Amino acid sequence: MRPRLLVLEDDDGIRTALRLSMEDEGYDVVDCADAESALASVRDAAPDLMLVDLMLGGMDGFSFIRAVRPLSAAPIIVVSARSDTHDIVAALEAGADDYVTKPFEVKELSARLRALRRRPPVAAPADVERTNATTGLVLDAGHGPLVLDEAAGVLRRGDDPVHLTVTEFRLLGELAGAAGRVLSRRVLLESVWDRGYFGDERIVDVHVRRLRTKIERDPGTPGLLVTVRGLGYRLDPQ
Repeated sequence: MRPRLLVLEDDDGIRTALRLSMEDEGYDVVDCADAESALASVRDAAPDLMLVDLMLGGMDGFSFIRAVRPLSAAPIIVVSARSDTHDIVAALEAGADDYVTKPFEVKELSARLRALRRRPPVAAPADVERTNATTGLVLDAGHGPLVLDEAAGVLRRGDDPVHLTVTEFRLLGELAGAAGRVLSRRVLLESVWDRGYFGDERIVDVHVRRLRTKIERDPGTPGLLVTVRGLGYRLDPQ
C-alpha cells in the first residue's frame, strides 16, 4: 500500500508541484490549501506523514501543528520560506519533527520523508488500551509508574497512554537503551533522525524539552532525563 502524505500549502503552484513530485516518489497525496480542511483530512484520511507550510491564511502552520498533534502522531516536516532560528524552534516546539527551508531540493525532501518512514510506529490509542500495562521498561516507579513498551510502541503512566510523536518516542527509546550513559547531541541526531542526517543539533534540545514536559514530574527540575553540561543527555530511571 502506498503511504499517504498530507500536503498543506496555500500557494497553488507549490502545492501542485509538491503533489506531483511526491506522487512520483510513490506517495498517495492529499493536498490542502488551508489548515481547517487539512484538519478534516487528518480525521478522515489518517495520513502517514505530513508536509506543512507555516504562512497560511486563517489558521497558520504553527496553530495547525498544535491542533493536529492530539489527533495524529504522524511525522510532520515543515516546508517554509521562513528560515529564522526562532521560527524553526517554534515549529519544533509546536510538534514538528523536521524543518526544510524553501527553496528545497525534491530529493532532499524525499530522503527526509524516507528517514521518517523507517522509524518504528507508535501505537494508536485503541491499541494502547489493549496492551498489558505491566510489560516494558519501568522508567519511573513512582505514583502512576511510567512504563516504556517499545515492542508495542507505547508509553504509559499507570494505565493511561502518554501521547508522544514518533520522534519523541524514538528519542526516548534511544535514551532508554543507553540508560545511565550520556549520549551526545550528535549521536542522538544521527540515531533518531537517521544516519547521514547532518541537521542543526538544536533540534535535539527542542525535542528533549518537549519530552520532559510529558515524562518528568517537574519538567523545570528534571530528574529522569538530565542534561550533562557540555556532553549531552542521560536517562536515569527512577
